[in-house]
Amino acid sequence: MCGFTGYIAKEGEGELYREHLKEMMDTMIHRGPDDEGMHVDDMVGLGFRRLSIIGISNGKQPMYNEDGSIVVTFNGEIYNYREIKEELIKKGHIFKTDADTEVLVHGYEEYGIDLLTRLRGMYAFAVWDRANKKMLLARDIFGIKPMFYTKTDNEFVFGSEIKAILKFPTVKKTFNREALESYLSFQYSVLDETFYKKIYRLPPAHYILWQKGEFEVKRYYSPEFKEDNTITFDEAVLKINEVMKDSIEAHKISDTEVGGFLSGGVDSSYIVARSNLDKTFSVGFDYPKCNEIPLAKTLSDYVGVKNKSKLITTEEYFDEFPKIMKHADEPLSDPSCIALYFLCRLASEQVKVVLSGEGSDELFGGYNIYKSPLALKPMGIVPRPVRRGVRKVLTKLPVNFKGKNYLIRAGLDLEERYIGNAYIFHTQEVYQLLKKPLKKHTPMSITKPIYGKVADKDDITKMQYLDINTWLWGDILNKADTMSMAHSLEVRVPFLDREVAKVAFSIPVEHRVDKNETKRYFRRAANEFMPDITAERKKLGFPIPVRNWLREEKYYEMVKKALTSKEAAIFFNTEYLVKLLDRHYNNKSDNSRKIWTVYAFIVWYQKHFEVA
Repeated sequence: MCGFTGYIAKEGEGELYREHLKEMMDTMIHRGPDDEGMHVDDMVGLGFRRLSIIGISNGKQPMYNEDGSIVVTFNGEIYNYREIKEELIKKGHIFKTDADTEVLVHGYEEYGIDLLTRLRGMYAFAVWDRANKKMLLARDIFGIKPMFYTKTDNEFVFGSEIKAILKFPTVKKTFNREALESYLSFQYSVLDETFYKKIYRLPPAHYILWQKGEFEVKRYYSPEFKEDNTITFDEAVLKINEVMKDSIEAHKISDTEVGGFLSGGVDSSYIVARSNLDKTFSVGFDYPKCNEIPLAKTLSDYVGVKNKSKLITTEEYFDEFPKIMKHADEPLSDPSCIALYFLCRLASEQVKVVLSGEGSDELFGGYNIYKSPLALKPMGIVPRPVRRGVRKVLTKLPVNFKGKNYLIRAGLDLEERYIGNAYIFHTQEVYQLLKKPLKKHTPMSITKPIYGKVADKDDITKMQYLDINTWLWGDILNKADTMSMAHSLEVRVPFLDREVAKVAFSIPVEHRVDKNETKRYFRRAANEFMPDITAERKKLGFPIPVRNWLREEKYYEMVKKALTSKEAAIFFNTEYLVKLLDRHYNNKSDNSRKIWTVYAFIVWYQKHFEVA
């Protein structure tokens, strides 16, 4: 795991920015404290920070081919590099190192862009083809590793983190209000253009090809659910156990010790139970319902692995929060990211690499909300115009009664009611909240083209597909990369593997979800390796007691100070914010997610943009 950055300048001007490249690299020392490297020629600069995992003694970057015409910088791991290497050696390529990076060097020579279809791993990389003056930038199929870029008047600049790009002298630091508006609904930065104007993220499964001053962004992979309805439930269980065994073994390849994250849930427990790790790590909070350490201890004792845990206090959480927002390139409003920060710090004290359970819910159908189409199915006999009419009437009624919310949801199409796991502020609420709403993007305008690609699928599959293409990279993998790299720790995710995805996308929907249970076939598969209480446990996420904290005077006052600050007043109707906070504090409604989403943004903005 590493970090890289670079630029393409006018021919003959590459050397002008050598010192700036060093500054760009230095912003990412946390991503690679072990080593650094630079390549600068008359046109291009490539800078690299290294966390040594594979090919420790001879895997220095940037890495070159035999005649120096191909230059590569790479962040991530290629898990099938040995197979690709063997194939390339048969074709006459000569390898000088044991590092997986070198398969990108020779793989590009042999296959060009088609190399991307052969890679199994997590990656973001840059290939500078000096002879043809072409640059290839690529990101892995799920977006496990990040990549950002921008185009100035004369240069093209890129990197693993935005903070590196901002150090380039011709890049201007300008806040992007469009990103804020969508963030308030989604809980994360969902647009390709980031919170910085004209700085973009390369989407997962995409590449950029730069040549002769022009560049194009293209998709090279798309998740496709192709259900094989001949697969029985028992066959699904067998298939997922087989492919996961292979994936876990591939993800354990390392020249350093590998540990594992362990919560009380089925995902991390499954990986730990099947991977023969020696060390595992867990965190919890000093609230009984938000402490998974006892469950993790039960599993670690059952499997026979060491477990190191930490109980996070409320004071620690709030003390570290501003520091974390300063470290993050964009605001992270998922409260679990702070818990993950502590977990990564705990693990980094003993290992450089950990296995983690991200991606299982999206691939196998694990979120509880995936059961909602089945719950709403009986309303399908009611004509759509009637359901929509009932909804319109009920939304205006001030009285609440049992079943009201059910009838309201039944009056909406899936595409209207589901934008992903987080739907914080609805469009009209965003317009009330912001002083000057741009009204350029609505949640549905963002999700519509994604839903359009699975228009012929059932609603559960549509929800999974949407989450894979938004929530997974925007929230889950973003916080995993940011929090782990803050502590120079490599997090590997065996569920998010190309071969695992092939199996997951072939499983019939009835084996994934029914009205009582999510990721059904995977839970049954997990039963073979762990206690029933763990395998069958309801999906909880990472429980954080924010709701409770915001009803304690100390933290109520702390958050209120931010919501009424001069920074908040730039964007928000602060009276509206305080009203939300007060209603929550007085236990009249649960506004914790809304309040925290705004609070996280304000703290982040205070750390990244000075206000006179």
